[in-house]
Amino acid sequence: MAEGLRERKKRQTRQGISDVATGLFLERGFEAVTVAEVAEAANVSVNTVYNYFPAKEDLFLDRSRGVVDRLSRWVRGRRDGESAARAVLRELREEVETVSPRVGLMDGYARFMKVVQDSPALRSRMWAIGQEVLADLERTLREEAGAADDDPLPDLIAGQINWLHSTVMDGIGRRMVAGGVPAEVSREVLVLLDEMEDLLGEKVLGYAVRGVKAHPPV
Repeated sequence: MAEGLRERKKRQTRQGISDVATGLFLERGFEAVTVAEVAEAANVSVNTVYNYFPAKEDLFLDRSRGVVDRLSRWVRGRRDGESAARAVLRELREEVETVSPRVGLMDGYARFMKVVQDSPALRSRMWAIGQEVLADLERTLREEAGAADDDPLPDLIAGQINWLHSTVMDGIGRRMVAGGVPAEVSREVLVLLDEMEDLLGEKVLGYAVRGVKAHPPV
């Protein structure tokens, strides 16, 4: 369905507010900028800002919300004969190997992470988002494996898979803030991924394998 004029204007207003806020936060730091200043710079009311962004943290971490179901999407999209953990390892390697901005391998990511590191409120929100990622993944694993409600394995496996993802993201963030170049950080993190895979046991690497589909004879 084509986007209507009203929806397009709302999307443009939202994007405009987000862009203005991000620019101010990068320039002055998260704590130093008020929502009122964002509203004034974006030429909208404070109420309009809150209509689109319920909390100040949402102005800066709005796009981070898109990662909440990323691990679940990777698990659901795993290939025949591939386990949940191996699907996530494959997807992470592809993102890192292609120097993808989706995992922070881009110019400007260091400035973004520096703002987060300098703000207790943003660090707290990032932690909360991480907990949402973990809970979402646990539910997906339980569904995909057909596990009973009292089966502890989905929770344990989710923790291990989330560790892979969070360690890669943290590693990229630290290296970029330290002045790393995306292509060089990519190579370093690929080595890190190999080392992490070596630490995982077969119970994790073999969990929730998608059965090979039977193909009719030709």
